[in-house]
Formats: sequence, C-alpha cells, structure tokens
Amino acid sequence: MSAVPVVADPRVNVALPELLALRSRVTRAAPPPLVSRAPRSGQRPGRLHGRGMDYAESRVYQAGDDVRRMDWRLTARSGVAHTKLFQEEREGRLLVLLDTNASMRFGTRARFKSVQAARVAATAAWYAIRGGDRVGVLAFGGSRHLLRPQGGPRGALGVCGALATWDAMPAGADESLSAALQRAGRLMHGASRVLLISDGFAVDEAAYGRMLGLVNKAEVRIITVADPLEMAEPPAGRYPFAHRGVHYDLALHGERQRAEFAHTLGAGRARLGQLASQLGLRQRTLDTSADPLDAVIDLLGAARKR
Repeated sequence: MSAVPVVADPRVNVALPELLALRSRVTRAAPPPLVSRAPRSGQRPGRLHGRGMDYAESRVYQAGDDVRRMDWRLTARSGVAHTKLFQEEREGRLLVLLDTNASMRFGTRARFKSVQAARVAATAAWYAIRGGDRVGVLAFGGSRHLLRPQGGPRGALGVCGALATWDAMPAGADESLSAALQRAGRLMHGASRVLLISDGFAVDEAAYGRMLGLVNKAEVRIITVADPLEMAEPPAGRYPFAHRGVHYDLALHGERQRAEFAHTLGAGRARLGQLASQLGLRQRTLDTSADPLDAVIDLLGAARKR
C-alpha cells in the first residue's frame, strides 16, 4: 500500500492517526458476545475459541476463562492477567460497504460526511476483530476499491490504511447503490455480515431488488451519515457554501424556501431509511459530530441472526 500523505485538514480529509486512535476507544468498551458454533439450521457459523485453533488476540482475563489459555508473557509485561483467544479458520467475516460518492464530501459542523463515514468504518473494523471476525471494506462511488477481509489487528490496520489512502486519491464518477450492491454480491469473499455506511443519496429504484439479494446471503446493517443541516429545517439566515473552489452565499429567509431546502438536503437520508424499513433492516443515523461507537456496538454487537 502506498504511503498516505499528510492530511491538511482532518475535518475535510481522512486522517490515519485519528482512525488508529479509535482502537483504544473500542478496547475500553465491552467486547462483542461470543457465538457458539453449535450447528443450527439457517444459523451463520459462530465463533468458538479453544486450543488447537489459530491465535486471534489476547484480552484481559475474565472469570470462567480457561487458565490453560493464559497469556503469561503479556500478563508478566502488563501486570494484568490476560488470556489468549483462538479462532477457527471459518470465523465470521464483516464486509463494510462504504459510500464515497461526491455527496459525502459535504459538512457544516465538525467534519465532512466522508470523514465521519471513515471513522464509522474504522470503529466497526476495530470492534469486529475484537470479536474474532475478519473484516474488509468495499468502497463504491468516487473510489471503487476492495480490501479483502483479514483477521486480527492486521485486518483493522489494513482497513484504516485503505480508508486514508483511498480518500486522498482523485475521485471518479458517482455510482448508484444498486450498482454497488451488485458488485458486493460478487465480491462477498465469504462475508456473513455487511455494514452499509452511506448518506443515502446513492439509493435508486433498483436498490431494493439488489439489497434483497444481498440480505439472502448475509446479515445487513445500515449506518446513515448525515450533516446536521440535513436533519432539520434551518433557521432563517444566509449560509456560506463552497463547492470545487467556488464560494457563494445562500439566502434562506422564507418558510417555504427553508422547508424546500430541508426536504432537498434530507432526501438521501429519507430514501435510505425507507429502504431499510421496507426490508426490515436495522439502521442507525449519525450526524457528523457524533461518536460512532454506540451505533456500531448496537448494530454489530447484537445477537446474530438465527
């Protein structure tokens, strides 16, 4: 992977150090629930940690852990009891489906939606590998890249590096959600769960059918990223905007004018919410200033589909 350039403004561009720092935030949270591999009809393979399997990571010792799996080196080094976690070769796989369309490069508070989306993706990666999953990311829209799922810290580090690198590349043409879902269906690489991160403006008429096909292959969760200005009718006033180096002011004084403006900006979020509702998919909405961790835990830490 090529070197990531220095980020001029982390509110506008994805900063690798910020994504890496999210690891400590995730580490302090409760770990994802372990899932039994007892075979059940229609159940995705769960995770089981034990001897004779591949080493995944070490965590702080918890009551009931097998003392035969103590990580003595880390325990001695840290002064805190740690136990080793192991995973089978067929551990769960999470594929993050990341929207990089031009509409994501917008923000009025805290950061661009594209930067917040990268923070959500990185948080999901750190959280998934903590539970023993492999994690990969498929970018659609202006950037169209695939990072195949990998396990352990290397998997999350790979996701963080890819997010920063792709964000720094020149953007291409936009892509509809249906086209992205079609590619995702071909590039699942055994993923048992999919997390879609988008502002919803890529949702098109064909997205329902494509999403339905994806739901039949994997558990799908959605996090909608929205700017605060897209979530409520703005107060009267003048609003400065910049687009591709051009700066201009938008005057919003009349009630009807502000209502139409709010409807236009909120259209993507509404379309994605409707799609999730039609398919019965769990979904959370985050504004650009929110901490992604609670939403990630809510969607990825819940009991798996039976």
